Amino acid sequence: MANNFYPIILAGGRGTRFWPLSRKRRAKQLLALDGKKTMIQQTVERLLPLAPSSHFWVITNHDLRAEIVRQLPKVPRQQILAEPAGRNTAPAIGLAACLLLKQDPQAILGLFPCDHVIADVKRYHEVLAHGLGLAAAADNIVVLGIRPTRPETGYGYIEAAGRFDEQAWRVRRFTEKPEHERAVEFLRAGNYFWNSGMFLWRARTVADAIREHLPKTAPWLEKIAQSFGTTKFQATFRKLYPKCENISVDYAVLEPRSGKGERKSKIYCIPSDFGWNDLGSWTALHEHQANKLKAADRNLLFARGSFVLNATGNYVHAPGKFVATVGVSNIVVVETDDALLVTTRERSQDVGKVVQYLDEKKMSRLV
Repeated sequence: MANNFYPIILAGGRGTRFWPLSRKRRAKQLLALDGKKTMIQQTVERLLPLAPSSHFWVITNHDLRAEIVRQLPKVPRQQILAEPAGRNTAPAIGLAACLLLKQDPQAILGLFPCDHVIADVKRYHEVLAHGLGLAAAADNIVVLGIRPTRPETGYGYIEAAGRFDEQAWRVRRFTEKPEHERAVEFLRAGNYFWNSGMFLWRARTVADAIREHLPKTAPWLEKIAQSFGTTKFQATFRKLYPKCENISVDYAVLEPRSGKGERKSKIYCIPSDFGWNDLGSWTALHEHQANKLKAADRNLLFARGSFVLNATGNYVHAPGKFVATVGVSNIVVVETDDALLVTTRERSQDVGKVVQYLDEKKMSRLV
């Protein structure tokens, strides 16, 4: 366990592609999509061997905070922060860095999305241990990269320039969500990795990077951090945070910093082979669980009872009901008390458009 390691968990998303189970006040990170514990509980649990619960910080929104406090009773309540306005990952991680610098100038900060699946936790800990050592050594940024298995256009990519040590590679550049043809080229090249969104760096490194690349935002974050622990914190947070730029850490810091060249940027990628999945859609969940459960017909039917005839590759969530699948393949059906989703595995990425429609029509009870 590292005395100066602080996991920062980003938990503000709505998980719209998991509608109708995922809702505004109970987004996918608060659901038990893979096992008995929720996604955010699993995220905290697998990091606990590396840091005490008192070192965890969670950045979320007002809709989700109360439920996160309930699900994570060992994380200090005051360290579960609800953003007054969504400002993407750069202000969130910058604020965490400014807050931690106040209490521990040697803090090493880990940035973790709250909705990933990790199959090999032992290997995950080994990779993080190496990354923490690299992050602590200097003004370094460490990103965990995933070796691509397909030409995925929904992920950002990291181009590695060459080995730095036995595990880490120097980073040449970041590329956000390429077109299919380019993703095919990346897969063939062999030196590109998916950007997992997991980063390790010293709090001081983060704060300095925010000051350099987001000079308008940095002063607001510092003022908010200065007020933490006082009666003025919530008012200061509400007033100043919405003034911050709405930008991801990838665009704000990583891309301009990588432009300095692989030997000057001090960005390193550790290719990670610990069975990562970001569970971004019903299709991704189906594939993950079908592989884990070794389902021969690829049917996953969460129901009180079921009947299958000439049906393959289906995902049906209808707890409490008997489900019969006859002569259908590769469909997704998800039922809740007030909504029913019917789509195909191929089109499940479009489920977020349903939520967009419901927002536009102000059908708030369904979102």
